[in-house]
Amino acid sequence: MFSLVQNAYAAGGAGQPGMMTQIIPLVLIVAVFYLFLILPQQKQKKKHREFIESLKRGDKVITSSGIYGTIVKVNERDLVVEIADNVNIKIIKDNIISKY
Repeated sequence: MFSLVQNAYAAGGAGQPGMMTQIIPLVLIVAVFYLFLILPQQKQKKKHREFIESLKRGDKVITSSGIYGTIVKVNERDLVVEIADNVNIKIIKDNIISKY
């Protein structure tokens, strides 16, 4: 019985794939994730950052919560937006999603 087990292990060891054959699919999966998920997200973040940096006084903007307004004052981290006559709100720059 013991010799049968030894023969089975010996025969199975010869047919195992090499280390490179096991690593190649993993590398391909990582490359696909990078190309289709991470890279586009980085490009979108860069585009939004450039948009935020281009905002100036007088721009008409829409916030992520759907509030329309006109920029009254631009600070380093936030903006003062007029949403109605004499009604100003202070919001973080990253919450601006687009101009209108």
